[in-house]
Amino acid sequence: MTTAHRPTYDPARGKSNEQAPTRMFSSRSLPAYTVLKYRAVGQASSEEIEQRDLRMELLEAEALHFSKKEDPYDIKKISQNNELLKNNHEDSKIKRAMILQETRNIDADDDKEEENEDDEDSEEEDDDDDETAELLRELEKIRRERAEENERLEREKAQKDEEQREREIAMGNPLLNISSRDFSVKRRWDDDVIFKNQARGISDRPKKAFVNDLLRTEFHRKFMKRYVK
Repeated sequence: MTTAHRPTYDPARGKSNEQAPTRMFSSRSLPAYTVLKYRAVGQASSEEIEQRDLRMELLEAEALHFSKKEDPYDIKKISQNNELLKNNHEDSKIKRAMILQETRNIDADDDKEEENEDDEDSEEEDDDDDETAELLRELEKIRRERAEENERLEREKAQKDEEQREREIAMGNPLLNISSRDFSVKRRWDDDVIFKNQARGISDRPKKAFVNDLLRTEFHRKFMKRYVK
């Protein structure tokens, strides 16, 4: 939506404007929404929705709706909804009792398992200490072997690099590498072109010729072209 029709109470001013500051402020320049709003009770927060039984509310709303009608079909529907409500209440109670009983059984089993685990842990701790010491010795042995292998590989690499450097120095010196010297003259890239030296012997300067007529001499033509044309 455009705001071109609205009056401008506070127009833009540059930094060089030295006029007296105005005391008029637009309502849109004032701070707004300075209070943070919180969701109140009954505004369908996530916690309230989790606590509500939506199915029960739907059945109650349907029962209330059909109770306002006098159709016998609706009366049957109401009775069915009432039975569903009762069954749901009873099912919820039964489920809650079953869950409580299961939690008690689980807690009792956990207590027994904890007692057995304490006895087993004391025996396993001794075995774990011996296994840990043996694993540490094996780990130290593996580290020592790896360090020796890395040192050997580094020595071999340094030796190969030194041999390669000496070989490059010997092969790169033309005085030492006499067998590979080539005294042949290399050809140019344009030696085998077809149209070569086509402009040789051709001069752009016209040949001088003796003319008996002064109006057709070269001097007269240059003079007329320069001063008359």
